[in-house]
Amino acid sequence: MPIIKSAKKRVKQAKKRQERNYPLRSLMKTHMKKVLTAAQEGKKEEAEKALPQAYKVIDTAAKKNIIHKKNAANKKSKLARAIARSGKVKPSKAPSKKTKKASPAKQSKKTESKETKK
Repeated sequence: MPIIKSAKKRVKQAKKRQERNYPLRSLMKTHMKKVLTAAQEGKKEEAEKALPQAYKVIDTAAKKNIIHKKNAANKKSKLARAIARSGKVKPSKAPSKKTKKASPAKQSKKTESKETKK
């Protein structure tokens, strides 16, 4: 516990702010999750309907300085990308090509240089 009077006041203020900010932060997370889960399940129309409401809550949180404005922009971008991806079919992984091995001439030079060093 703080000893100084101003530090005690700061603790009280921080607690009040936390109680005031928590509902909006929770609401923001809820709306984001609705959009993301709908997009992951392939319900693109449902996700697009929930998107404006999620944007509104995110913008409100940024306006009230609960989150930074750039953080809000990142969250909105994440939602938009999730919806854009939901309509596309994921391509299957193609077999990767094996890495090229060094040519026999290069390998012999390497072994020669190792032998000469000994």
